[in-house]
Amino acid sequence: MSILAGFADISIAQLVLVGGVALFASIVGGLAGYGTGALMPLVLVPLIGAEPVVPIIAISAIFANISRFAAYFRHADGRRALIVIGAAALTTALGAYGYTRLTSAGAAFVIGGMLILSVPLRRLLKRRDVRIGDTGLGVGAVGYGVVVGGTSGSGVTLLSLLMACGLEGAAVIATDAVISIVTSLIKISVFGLAGVVTAQVLAFALLIGVIAIPGAFLARAFVERMPVHIHTAILDAAVIVGGTVMITAALRH
Repeated sequence: MSILAGFADISIAQLVLVGGVALFASIVGGLAGYGTGALMPLVLVPLIGAEPVVPIIAISAIFANISRFAAYFRHADGRRALIVIGAAALTTALGAYGYTRLTSAGAAFVIGGMLILSVPLRRLLKRRDVRIGDTGLGVGAVGYGVVVGGTSGSGVTLLSLLMACGLEGAAVIATDAVISIVTSLIKISVFGLAGVVTAQVLAFALLIGVIAIPGAFLARAFVERMPVHIHTAILDAAVIVGGTVMITAALRH
């Protein structure tokens, strides 16, 4: 299988467009905790269709999240990362398998609405000093596994969980990166067994992943100079925008 064959019928201008969006998405991801999964489908779907998008993003996310973790590793919350990974591992595999069989448009609509509502709800709970504990995080992670396994752009779900359990700023980005590396590996394994990892998937995933590497370090330069409340506001905006994108995508199906 020739990886370069995956770029057949794709022009240089189109590849430059994909690369430019990938770099922008990685910088957004370094600031907001997600980016590639929500932004890349906007350019990939018109070029190559919807079917290969989730496998492409799952593979490219390995590069993006490793670089993000390297940039923010000292802020990662290992205990909470292990809670989410342990609770979400099986459902992530089930969600990835479901993706190879079913559409996720309806789920994206419901989840997108919940994500948008999660911002005012989180702010209300914070004002009243109510947060989810480890049990709530684990329960939420079970549902998150299904979503992340079978959809693209669902990283905002994890952001909501981590912020609700008290993480802020760079701690959200670092912990999200650790968890996302593991869930991506699970998804790739399932997609590989299902035979959906083609030359085209590998070609675009490697292009997006390699270009995304410097994005996290560029973003860190902004984050380290940014007050926590401003960074948290960016994360809230990311959740709302991500939810809106998911609903819009669902309505188009």
